Amino acid sequence: MQQAEIGIIGGSGLYSMPGLSDARELLLETPFGAPSDPYVLGRLEGRKVAFLSRHGRGHRFLPTEINYRANIYGLKQLGVERILSLSAVGSLKEEHHPMDFVIPDQFVDRTRHRVDTFFGDGLVAHIGFGDPICAESADIAAQSCRSVGVNVKSGGTYLNMEGPQFSTRAESNLYRSWGLDVIGMTNLTEARLAREAELCYVTVAMVTDYDCWHQQHDSVSVDQIVAVLQNNAQNASHVVREAVAAMPKTRGCKCGSALKNAIMTQKSAVPAATLERLVLLVGKYFDSEQKAGK
Repeated sequence: MQQAEIGIIGGSGLYSMPGLSDARELLLETPFGAPSDPYVLGRLEGRKVAFLSRHGRGHRFLPTEINYRANIYGLKQLGVERILSLSAVGSLKEEHHPMDFVIPDQFVDRTRHRVDTFFGDGLVAHIGFGDPICAESADIAAQSCRSVGVNVKSGGTYLNMEGPQFSTRAESNLYRSWGLDVIGMTNLTEARLAREAELCYVTVAMVTDYDCWHQQHDSVSVDQIVAVLQNNAQNASHVVREAVAAMPKTRGCKCGSALKNAIMTQKSAVPAATLERLVLLVGKYFDSEQKAGK
């Protein structure tokens, strides 16, 4: 039985979801370990949702320490089909001001120390990732920002750095020279795993600062960021409510079949333990293979 249809991942400053009715907590175990926090299940605008605090309540996990696989797999277990991910970011362009939201449609990877695939251990899959964000969900997120009066930019590129340190000035200027829009520490990893799990994924990137490239923001402090985060969190809750209400019941995108032509390994060659761990993701494809007598 589907316990939630839409997953909401809250980032820095957004550790709960206001307005949930019939809320209850559920702590899941996954084949990849424990998620960051208990999922909070409930109804929002009449829709079944599951909220997860990415860093855990109290902000306990560094970006590198987050168990991304467990977080995404747990949402899949709950029956989620769409993920609305909220994330604090720094701006790499003058036009993206603190308190603005950006809905990126591309990513650049600068991570070094994290696992970002469900596959391996005898099962190989290569997903298409040219367009890493669900366009249908992104359009709804952008329109929801406009509807509640939040200044939003549709499209752009999110640079995913490793952290936990912020950028050097040389790095920040390098990323600007590449024409990138915002910088954060978490969302590309989620997007990759969501695509492998055949879930729609969209990032709502909430600008907190100008990063260290800006002459009036030559250093980024936690105090400055927290002050903006508090205001962004209020705006984010309004955007989420609007987006959840607007999400179609049926998906019109291709996210739900991302693995259809991605699995390389023959069923007979997959170790039983690996197949058992990933059956929630790949089972339908192996079942169809078996029925076809392959």
